[in-house]
Amino acid sequence: MLKSINIFGISVYCFWSTILCTDATLKNVFKDDFLIGTAVSIEQFYEQDIQQTNLIHTHFNSITSENTLKWEMIHPLANEYTFEASDQFVLFGEKHQMVIIGHALIWHQQTPAWVFEDEQGNTVDRDTLLKRMRNHIHTLVDRYKDRIHGWDVVNEALNEDGTMRASPWMKIIGEDYVIKAFQFAHEADPNAELYYNDYDLHNPLKRAGAVALIHKLQEHHLSIKAIGLQEHNTLDWPLIQDIEETIMTFAELSIKVNITELDVDVLPQAWHLQNMHVSNEMQDSLNPYAKELPDSVNQALSKRYAELFNVYLKYSPIIERITFWGLTDRNSWLNDIPIKGRTNYPLLFDRQGQSKSVFNAVISLKKQ
Repeated sequence: MLKSINIFGISVYCFWSTILCTDATLKNVFKDDFLIGTAVSIEQFYEQDIQQTNLIHTHFNSITSENTLKWEMIHPLANEYTFEASDQFVLFGEKHQMVIIGHALIWHQQTPAWVFEDEQGNTVDRDTLLKRMRNHIHTLVDRYKDRIHGWDVVNEALNEDGTMRASPWMKIIGEDYVIKAFQFAHEADPNAELYYNDYDLHNPLKRAGAVALIHKLQEHHLSIKAIGLQEHNTLDWPLIQDIEETIMTFAELSIKVNITELDVDVLPQAWHLQNMHVSNEMQDSLNPYAKELPDSVNQALSKRYAELFNVYLKYSPIIERITFWGLTDRNSWLNDIPIKGRTNYPLLFDRQGQSKSVFNAVISLKKQ
């Protein structure tokens, strides 16, 4: 019989019939399959909570910067870089011998308005924005050359129909802004792995747009090591066969696949209500598990994660890394987006940092 106990956030699995006990950590269980990562916050990489610190270095061998390396955080003003937090992020990863991932160099969100404007507030021209892009990428990537293993160079450049998103980058520079970003990143650190990262790539139209984007990069002889599939899932979406098809499609392009922002939302969907006023009555109906998760939903969550990891294990020669978007349920962005103040349960560790039954469901796939 396989039974588990939890000691300081580490699940210890015991086969009582043979009195044999082994510690089962995520990074050890999947060490022959792929890296296991988590997105970390400032609080975590400054080691303000010893339990969370222990949880991170016990279970994970890769970390991704949640917000610290995004433009608004690290380059808020034209002549100002703020490296204190990003330096600490990298030092934390090195201290715990982890593979460090930088997220994200170019994105249409969390980029200050000054990047796209002159001193009078007018939109800058293509050459000016390209110079700013190059300066930002070279400054950041060169600073952590040979220390940050890989970069999400461009994040979410596509619409759902596969066309290029009409971001300021696209409007001012044109479609080749993605090519330029990869060019600048490779110039700054030729040894770094470079990635394109996006969500909803199980959508055939959007996936086709990503395939076309990768073809363009390859035609320009630019390095792209992997595609990042964000994998913000629900209990029944997307379909498993669509996830498989997505992985196989990108494998045919001779690149790897990273699962970059994994979680499973268990709450009623409310994205159509984002940024809208929500009445107290509606808030309650959209936050049905404020006190605890019912056993039936907990079982559904365990089943869903087991289905996902069965696919990831099937394609482990193609998948290099699986990164959870957050450490514990308490840290998850899904508590506040799309509606602030909800109680979600999307990860493998609960709000107290203890492993959940879904953790057992995932690691048991390697013990069958």
